[in-house]
Amino acid sequence: MASTARLHAPSTNRALIIASLTVPLTGWTVHAVSLHRKLAAARRDPLTGLLGRDGYTTRARQITDRYGDAALVVLVDLDHFKQINDGPGGHAAGDRVLAATATRLTAWAGSRGAVGRLGGDEFAVAVRIGPARRELRLAHLTQLLAQPVEVEDGALVDVAASVGAASPDALGTTDLSVLQRAADAAMYAGKHTGRAVLAGPQHAVMPSINGRRAGRPGTDSLGQAA
Repeated sequence: MASTARLHAPSTNRALIIASLTVPLTGWTVHAVSLHRKLAAARRDPLTGLLGRDGYTTRARQITDRYGDAALVVLVDLDHFKQINDGPGGHAAGDRVLAATATRLTAWAGSRGAVGRLGGDEFAVAVRIGPARRELRLAHLTQLLAQPVEVEDGALVDVAASVGAASPDALGTTDLSVLQRAADAAMYAGKHTGRAVLAGPQHAVMPSINGRRAGRPGTDSLGQAA
């Protein structure tokens, strides 16, 4: 029996050592995963300085959950952006337009709003604006986005944007995916009209993936939020 005990002792010690190492490693793994998620949420678009998709989604959900019916989700798509990229100024002019659009959206949303670049020439905003002020504020936004942008050598590029918006009180939900789906549909309902369209319940039933119309950028399995 004594011999058997001695044979088991090294094995038992090894198990204890492995267990003692596994506990802190497991803790560090959890910490690393948590840190990775926080960094991903804080990551910003290098060209515009806006929040990326994940960071925007996190902040937008906080706004819609906190302000409820007083929240507003806005989607913006630049019109004829490819023509700017293919024009005399090339992609440098396109980058100037994207950066200027980001600056204008940030100013319009204010310090408590969330502004993100979803990809390409598409942007999203979540902000607190009550029902009584929405139409006026959205009209101001379309005017702001339509101002020409100065590019290299002082040349001015004409720009325009399509704007769609959705609010929890109109749709009966604070679910960001539903709000963005409706805002996206409203935006395309008013494409090239020069006016912002506020979504109604009919816009929320458009088929979508991750809150975007099928085939739109961001409808893959990444960035589940948008």
